[in-house]
Amino acid sequence: MPLTDMPLDELRAYRPDVAVPPDFDAFWDTTISQSRALASAPELSAAQTPVTELIVEDLAFSGFGGERIRAWVTRPRSAAPLPAVVEYIGYGGGRGIPGEKLQWAAAGFVHVLMDTRGQGANWGSGGDTPDPHGSDGATTGFMTRGILDRDEYYYRRLFTDAVLAVDAVRTLPFVDASRVSVTGASQGGGVTLAAAALHDGVFAALPDVPFLCHFRRSVELTPDHPYREIERYLAVHRDSVDKVFDTLSNFDGVNFARRITAPALFSVALMDGIVLPSSVFAAFNQVGSSDASIEVYSFNGHEGGQHAQWVRQVGWLRERL
Repeated sequence: MPLTDMPLDELRAYRPDVAVPPDFDAFWDTTISQSRALASAPELSAAQTPVTELIVEDLAFSGFGGERIRAWVTRPRSAAPLPAVVEYIGYGGGRGIPGEKLQWAAAGFVHVLMDTRGQGANWGSGGDTPDPHGSDGATTGFMTRGILDRDEYYYRRLFTDAVLAVDAVRTLPFVDASRVSVTGASQGGGVTLAAAALHDGVFAALPDVPFLCHFRRSVELTPDHPYREIERYLAVHRDSVDKVFDTLSNFDGVNFARRITAPALFSVALMDGIVLPSSVFAAFNQVGSSDASIEVYSFNGHEGGQHAQWVRQVGWLRERL
């Protein structure tokens, strides 16, 4: 598709005024501490897979509210503590079957692929983590589940899972706890921003074409789903516009980006009709780290740089390790 947004020089200077709730930090401090108080020790078990040259294990750990979340851990056969990369998944996907994603482990990292609660039925090979929370009226999908109350909003649970995944990974004996990075594409990129902002032990953040940023502009202008779930909701709930965007301000990647002090490598695609480039730059231009850069894919859509970006990520991360 054609370019979907501003010229690149305008994007590089784009710093919109995104509302920050006055109790943003307190809300998240309370949310995370409450779930940490309910956490139990993570558990590892062998995964059934034909992969023999790497170790693949099933990880169960405590996420939001102490609820058990699943992840695949894939790692080299090395006794020494290794740097780890926790990966979060794109919208509608799940962790799949063991052994599907091997490249991070093949590059010498412990790779932890966190399942996404309640998702896993839209693409890929499925998920294994339920979301046991109900919702009032919502559109199809996850964007409007609990959207009138920040305490009940779906992404409060998912972002908390992501932070507690880092907690769990740092306890694993084969992981160097001081070198745990976070990454993900699309929804996974938005989750990456939240995890890097909310966990002070994250070594580096690598969000690809991150979703869940600059909600107001994204809902009003993005031509494709999933932002249109919110548009559809507001077309019915006409009197809830202010309340909806008030809730979403607690989950906006721009507000998380301001709180990221770890090194960060973003990517953006200028022909993206799912995540507007301006929403990515709105977050990137607010990153609090002195070590932040962005890869621009001028002629790509939401697929972004794909494997080429992963190669860039590995080199960038190794330079900092």
